[in-house]
Amino acid sequence: MEYDVVQIDDVPMTDLSDVDEIPPDLRIRALDEFFETDALNVKLWYFEPGEEIQYHAHTEQEELYYVLEGEFSLKLGRSGEEEYVEAGPGTFWIAKPDIGHGHRNVGDEEGVVLAIGAPAVEDPGLDPHGLEED
Repeated sequence: MEYDVVQIDDVPMTDLSDVDEIPPDLRIRALDEFFETDALNVKLWYFEPGEEIQYHAHTEQEELYYVLEGEFSLKLGRSGEEEYVEAGPGTFWIAKPDIGHGHRNVGDEEGVVLAIGAPAVEDPGLDPHGLEED
């Protein structure tokens, strides 16, 4: 099929705490798996207050994020040059390859973040402090 349309409630929710190989223990809707995308990884991440994706980097993939709901504190930048930025609904941010990034729900309500990564490769998060600058 060349196109598809779906309501978000029709995309299965996955509780990552049930998957040993994948930290953190958050809930996601894997839109890329539902649509069987070739070039993009696309996820909706759900965060309870205090939950986070820890500061990490990817070697190949760049990621674009968009806050749909909630209040987040972002940690962004190369190792030793990190900055903290507050982000609420309507905020975008991007992390290019080798650039550290992480975010925590600092609000009192559930937060939802759309994450789009490309290329769609297996690119596990690495410790940015161990990456060499080009």
